[in-house]
Amino acid sequence: MKNYIELKNLSQSFAASDETITLFKALNMTIQQGTSYAITGPSGAGKSSLLMLASGLENPSCGEVNYVEGNKRFSLDAIRDQIGFIFQQFHLLPELTALNNVALPLKLRGDKQAITKAAHWLEKVGLGHRKNHKPSQLSGGEQQRVAIARALVFGPKFIFADEPTGNLDPKSAQEVARHLINCCKENNASLIIVTHSNELAQHAEHVYQLANGKLSQALPFELEAEAC
Repeated sequence: MKNYIELKNLSQSFAASDETITLFKALNMTIQQGTSYAITGPSGAGKSSLLMLASGLENPSCGEVNYVEGNKRFSLDAIRDQIGFIFQQFHLLPELTALNNVALPLKLRGDKQAITKAAHWLEKVGLGHRKNHKPSQLSGGEQQRVAIARALVFGPKFIFADEPTGNLDPKSAQEVARHLINCCKENNASLIIVTHSNELAQHAEHVYQLANGKLSQALPFELEAEAC
């Protein structure tokens, strides 16, 4: 089996007024490197919370998330530099050009080839000709493609994307989805997407639905039925 992230008996709750709200309880999932996953489900089901737990950005109320390599288990802290995240909001630095936004993660790591590698990834997402433009000069779809390049430029093993096409028009969403899926495949990175879009979800190799506190694997025809 490839290296993977293991979600074991994962539960998440939070306090609200005088009660405790439980989003989900005892969820289990395996995220293998080089494989794509989509998590769908109704608003408020806890999809984004599950993504934050799976990526190590938040801690669960109960259960554990580990990175498994061979027969050894490690905390996600051991692979923190191998995890990338793409948000619905692009989170680009407005004062930097597209090139320098993409290069920033590498510069923070002291990589002397940061600019060269950033230019390469902008070409991959079709924005080589916009490398000297700042975010305010780019469309929403272009900004999200810059965010994709930034997330992939340091060669992560796992990419987590929270509603990556949620703020885009249908044409831009389709273009962003294509670049995201293709770039992760080329990089042999696992891709985990949270999305309301059945069209985007169908690009993934495995589709899960989170609803009523339970995570279940969905079949393609079930997604098609939901879209009708």
